[in-house]
Amino acid sequence: MKEKNTVIKKLDEVFSFLKGNYIFITCYLISCYIQKMSKYINVAVVGATGYIGLELIKLLIKHPKVKIKNICAQRSIGESMYKFDSSLKKKSLPKITNLASINFNNIDLLFTALPNGEAQKISKKLNPKVKLIDLSADFRLESPKNYKKWYNITHKSKNLIKHSIYSIPELIDVKLDKFRIISCPGCYPTSIQIPLVPIIKNKLINTKNIIIDSKSGYSGAGKNLHKKFKFKNIYESISAYGVSSHRHIAEIDQQLNKISKNKIKVQFTPHLLPMFRGILSTIYVNLNKNISAKKIYECLKKYYKNKHFIKFAKFNTPIGTGDIIHTNFCKISVCNDRKKNKAIILSAIDNLIKGGSGQAMQNMNLLCGFKEQMGFK
Repeated sequence: MKEKNTVIKKLDEVFSFLKGNYIFITCYLISCYIQKMSKYINVAVVGATGYIGLELIKLLIKHPKVKIKNICAQRSIGESMYKFDSSLKKKSLPKITNLASINFNNIDLLFTALPNGEAQKISKKLNPKVKLIDLSADFRLESPKNYKKWYNITHKSKNLIKHSIYSIPELIDVKLDKFRIISCPGCYPTSIQIPLVPIIKNKLINTKNIIIDSKSGYSGAGKNLHKKFKFKNIYESISAYGVSSHRHIAEIDQQLNKISKNKIKVQFTPHLLPMFRGILSTIYVNLNKNISAKKIYECLKKYYKNKHFIKFAKFNTPIGTGDIIHTNFCKISVCNDRKKNKAIILSAIDNLIKGGSGQAMQNMNLLCGFKEQMGFK
């Protein structure tokens, strides 16, 4: 009884304090709210003049919580960004500098959109308090040996692989702030994994014979397009490339094998189209017993019910890249095959946004605790 009276007395004291300090407490709470709402991050972008880097700059300048402090491109030091994209002419952006000019004490987050191998070098010298979001393949593969096999580069930052995470935002289930490095997936793997992961997890398909035919605009090959592809009429023809050997096969297999008891080796053939941007992946799957294409469709819609950037066409409806160009959306369609035990899945993304810069900013939003769609129109 004595203890009960003591508790009541303490509660009375608390309520008396709150009542007497109402204005103070209210002002304090408002101050905390304002501080939270005014939170912003300082970022630097390295590799800003490539196709992905340019798209990233154009997204970040619209983000209400981002300040672009540094823009780097080794071959364009001293230039203004509007030289590379006229839409940036009236934007307040810093001049292009080199990496050495960045004061990392004033940077919260670094984006790297560089050739493979370069982000590894940078990551070794980076202050651990500065988060790195990398758009190359440098931290996509968990095995340095596998990285060497597919990219013919010896990994220069092996110790940091364990501090990195491969992140398609719709498919991760851990907090990104636990990691120093966020590795953004490749454009083809993004379009492929988004529809495949849920149906493999739910054991709806036979994983032994997954066939993927992907078609991409030529921007996916970067600005050195003509050095990579020697064949003629690149702007007037469709061409298969990387048949059975495209580097993205490695990360597709790696990620799908994490969710399957059976070893998965997909058949993947990419094609280059005479258009600038966009990817359409056509995925042919064999259905497990008593599973229909409609069941696949329903599973995917349920899985992505609360995912803002995943859209669906009506069942059995063709789609194209025109549905998602200049957006961060992935659009999915599921169609019947002529054979009852098969289904055809179509997945469309913009390779430069959902397959690159947009996914990077989406990961940034998750990392920093912002709303996932913040900064996107």
